[in-house]
Amino acid sequence: MLGRRVIVEAFLRWIETAKTGDRARAANALGRAYLQSEMSADERAAAEMAMTFLLDDPSPRVRLALAEAIAWSPDAPRSLILSLAEDQPEVACHAVTCSPLLSDADLVDLAARGNGATRMLIAARAHVTRPVSAALAEVGDEEELLCLLENDGAVISSLSLKRIAERLGDCCDIRNLLLDRSDLPADARQLLTQHVSNALIGLPLVQAAIGLQRLQRISREATEAAIVSIAGDIAPREIPDLVQHLRLNGRLTPSFLMHALCAGKVDFFAGAIVDLTACRERRVRSILATGRMHAVRALYESAGLPRNISVIFVEATMLWRDAARKAPGSVLGNVCGRLLEKFRHHDAHGAIGELLDLVEKLHVNEQRQSARVYAALAAA
Repeated sequence: MLGRRVIVEAFLRWIETAKTGDRARAANALGRAYLQSEMSADERAAAEMAMTFLLDDPSPRVRLALAEAIAWSPDAPRSLILSLAEDQPEVACHAVTCSPLLSDADLVDLAARGNGATRMLIAARAHVTRPVSAALAEVGDEEELLCLLENDGAVISSLSLKRIAERLGDCCDIRNLLLDRSDLPADARQLLTQHVSNALIGLPLVQAAIGLQRLQRISREATEAAIVSIAGDIAPREIPDLVQHLRLNGRLTPSFLMHALCAGKVDFFAGAIVDLTACRERRVRSILATGRMHAVRALYESAGLPRNISVIFVEATMLWRDAARKAPGSVLGNVCGRLLEKFRHHDAHGAIGELLDLVEKLHVNEQRQSARVYAALAAA
């Protein structure tokens, strides 16, 4: 014990008068010796105590030299690593980005209590676990989350990706990185399409050129089309989450449901009806696929569709069944065209008129797409 005290006291006397450069070299040498040299227990305890004193050195150069020597090692004193991780950024960077001694709990705590520079260092670690990514997703700013999303060693859960989309989906760079991910959940992808739509509506030049009311309608229709497209590509397990997300955000409108039905997005449409009616999925699918007209109509009305609109949905369902059986490749065009013929002379006002207007637009778009395909094939 006496020998240890003598070593520490001698070291402390020396650093009181030593120049900054000498202290920094001594700190680095002491850290390397602690990790690489054969030491007795007393010597190691003395070295650890001396390094602890160096944490209070007024020069960041000294603390940086110590961090450079010990931050990478699993054998470094954990108490020193924790202290260095909370130092100023140029000192903390080694401990935060490299140290294997920092647990998930440590990193989450640092993310919550630290500043943006600290969170950036955490996001840049070679391996970032789900809990740490979740903490960053909750409190990180744009630059920190860009770093996290660009880090191939970061494991980010679907919930965290959605949280990032909710918080910073209006940032173009973050939005692009999220949309490039194959693991982005469908409800988060839909959120991002809404951010794009909002950004377009908010442009004064576009408002002046088109008019706000028309721009809002175009944006709404484009968003619905994007969601229907997303709904057709997602895995069945994602459908309930997307449907719930859309319902909570007021997007399961009759026009949206009609778009999904006419486009043949059967799995998604069935999932929406399951959510709206609280019926069992097997029961809903059975009615949609084989149920008689009165059963289909009752199902739609239990989903909240008014009687005058439910008639159109019933007819669309019957047409979809027939089109899918005869020509599965052109369901949208067949259903929309025949639905328009059926209700051509219908007294179309209010909600019915809006629904039929949507069907007509879908039909026109499908005709134009078919014409493009035909022209491309003819020119080949």
